Amino acid sequence: MSALTDKSLQTLELPRVLDMLAAFAVSEEAKERCLALRPASDIEEAAERQKQTGAARAMLEQRGAPALSGIKPVAAALSRAQLGGILNTRELLDIAATLRAARTVRAYASADRGLKAEPSSLDNLFRRLAGDKPLEDHITGCILSEEEISDHASSELASIRRKIRATGSKIRDTLNKYISSHGKYLQDALITQRGGRFVIPVKAEHKNDVPGLLHDVSSSGATLFIEPAAVVQADNELRELEGKERKEIERILAILTAECDASGGLILEDYDALVAIDAIFARAKLASDMNASQPLLGGGGVTDLRMARHPLLPKGTAVPVSVWLGKGYDTLVVTGPNTGGKTVTLKTLGLLTLMAACGLHIPAGEGSEVAFTGAVYADIGDEQSIAQSLSTFSSHMRNIVAILGEAGPGSLVLFDELGAGTDPVEGAALAVAIIEQARSQSCHVAATTHYAELKTYAMSTAGVENASCEFDVETLRPTFRLLIGIPGRSNAFAISQRLGLPGHVIEAARQRVGVRDAAFEDILSKLERQRTALENDRAEAERALRQSEEDRRKSEELRGQIEREHEKAADSARAEARRILNEARQAAEEAARNIARAREAASSEELAEARRKINKAEDSLGGNLPLPEPEELFDKPPAPGSEVLLAATGTRAVVLDEADKNGMIPLQAGIMKITAPLSELRPCTPKKEKKLKGGSVSVARAPEPIQLEIDLRGQPADDGVLLMERFIDDAVMRKLETVTVIHGKGTGALRAAVHAALKKNRSVKGFRLGKYGEGETGVTVVTLR
Repeated sequence: MSALTDKSLQTLELPRVLDMLAAFAVSEEAKERCLALRPASDIEEAAERQKQTGAARAMLEQRGAPALSGIKPVAAALSRAQLGGILNTRELLDIAATLRAARTVRAYASADRGLKAEPSSLDNLFRRLAGDKPLEDHITGCILSEEEISDHASSELASIRRKIRATGSKIRDTLNKYISSHGKYLQDALITQRGGRFVIPVKAEHKNDVPGLLHDVSSSGATLFIEPAAVVQADNELRELEGKERKEIERILAILTAECDASGGLILEDYDALVAIDAIFARAKLASDMNASQPLLGGGGVTDLRMARHPLLPKGTAVPVSVWLGKGYDTLVVTGPNTGGKTVTLKTLGLLTLMAACGLHIPAGEGSEVAFTGAVYADIGDEQSIAQSLSTFSSHMRNIVAILGEAGPGSLVLFDELGAGTDPVEGAALAVAIIEQARSQSCHVAATTHYAELKTYAMSTAGVENASCEFDVETLRPTFRLLIGIPGRSNAFAISQRLGLPGHVIEAARQRVGVRDAAFEDILSKLERQRTALENDRAEAERALRQSEEDRRKSEELRGQIEREHEKAADSARAEARRILNEARQAAEEAARNIARAREAASSEELAEARRKINKAEDSLGGNLPLPEPEELFDKPPAPGSEVLLAATGTRAVVLDEADKNGMIPLQAGIMKITAPLSELRPCTPKKEKKLKGGSVSVARAPEPIQLEIDLRGQPADDGVLLMERFIDDAVMRKLETVTVIHGKGTGALRAAVHAALKKNRSVKGFRLGKYGEGETGVTVVTLR
């Protein structure tokens, strides 16, 4: 990267964005990598960075951030181990922390990933993480902290420390006894240490009364710290044991260092991968914090930023701008009043282009496109220098000369206030010439200016487009909205009038403006008014459209809710009907079984007792109840063609033929042909009236007949099934063996529902479709149990 492009990065404030990025990194080296991030050298590298940021952001949203706090710099320690040095406890613990981070991050990457998980651009990085659980456990098992080695680091160390504790305890016991017996010679009854050896504080005047070694004297000279002779030998033994302990610890550290050196390559690989992952997830965290989106990177020179915000402006107050370059034109000339947002627009365009090339997501709307460019050059701001005798114009021109000398095809060149700081006529001419030169070098150009000549140039030159920053004359405030295709006005007269400049002064100024310039400004004013009116109309139309869409959505939701409620109520009603029907069927079946059992169990004595109770009840009622007449029987078999009554069901039937050899008479009942013995047939006679005291009552000779068939044609499937099940229950109660269900042919839906219900009905022994003459596929003949 050249000094000029690096200067442009500073001008466009990319380092400030990188400072924000580094704040999201965890490890120090990842922070350094974030600060050193620069645009990719080719579009493939930039696209890969964008994919990595997108993949990390998706993982961040699904699983949270990986645990990266354990990443510690280990390169220097491993290099020293390779040279034969022994690592200290801090260095070994850092290696263990890095190994633990590699293991946990690898587990994080594999969590919740099925066999068919989508491949990620981070997979290769995660696969580089090897970890070394045995080495990690060995280090953490031996080293408890930076200052403490575990007793379990080796059996020899554990033995030495047991002896140290025993010897120290022996010394304290001896000194405690000495203190008890020689308390009058002591300044205080306590045991302390000097130079690592146990001593007691002896009064100076009794130094000869306490034999031993003098180790220290108090500042006043009144107290001598003497090691009694009785503990000198034990103290010497303690010092020897402590020396052995240090050697054993050094041996343990040497073993751990050798193990780390043996795995040094893998550890460095883990560390490098962890730092890279840390930096990528920092990009993802920054994207989430800025509510940024992944841009489409293109090599065709098209940039289309939708609702883009400058990342260094407060999110709550920054006004988004939409700007595009490369679609129909390669040069954009932005005009408008000062403080209207022209420079911010220029910086936003340049900075977001750099961020996209760095692999950072950009604070712009979804679908934004950024052209990958080899370099971004910016001449923005006032760089006048008294020390170098450079005026504003000179400093700008010096930058422009350097930019034109270095920019090439595909470069993005940004000029702020091009041609300013000199004579307006010459400045405007220079500005046009500079833009034309940059275009001839196949650069994409965006420039801000106040010169009306550049507005005319943009309107009359192919490939060059006007744009302006909107200004509200009523409030004297810029709206910071960029309007592409419309040249901006200076609004100098309107602003001056609003600020109180006398009208005659403003009118005198108008008289001094050239006719062409005045006409041009009038045209711009009319265009501005028309644009404002069109935008208001469009805004109103969009509001009405949104309201219409909202009303339609609410209407559809309400209709759907009503339909769901209706369906729910219908389902509930059907379920309740089925429940009641099932309960009734079960009750009927149970009653039938009870009656059958009662009939089988009833004895003649019980029947006689029942008759006696009935006779007694009739006597007590005074004979008011009519006595049932004896049933009429056939004296002889009925003739073919005569109508008879089935005693069991009360169904009328026609005699087809004389009785066979078994006494069974063939009958036609509806569409059914059946046989029955003479004993089950009764003559068909009209009802008779029985006279009672106080009136009369009609007594039927036979029960009300039941139909042997049911017609479900025209019924919905659910309703038809309910009617059929009630019909079958009634037929079972009347002990019918066969019934017919008429469902018609039609689409077959009702037939399918009938057959499905018959399969589940416990009262049904079997069923079949009708034969020729019975209705064929339009009926189903059901055999009952």
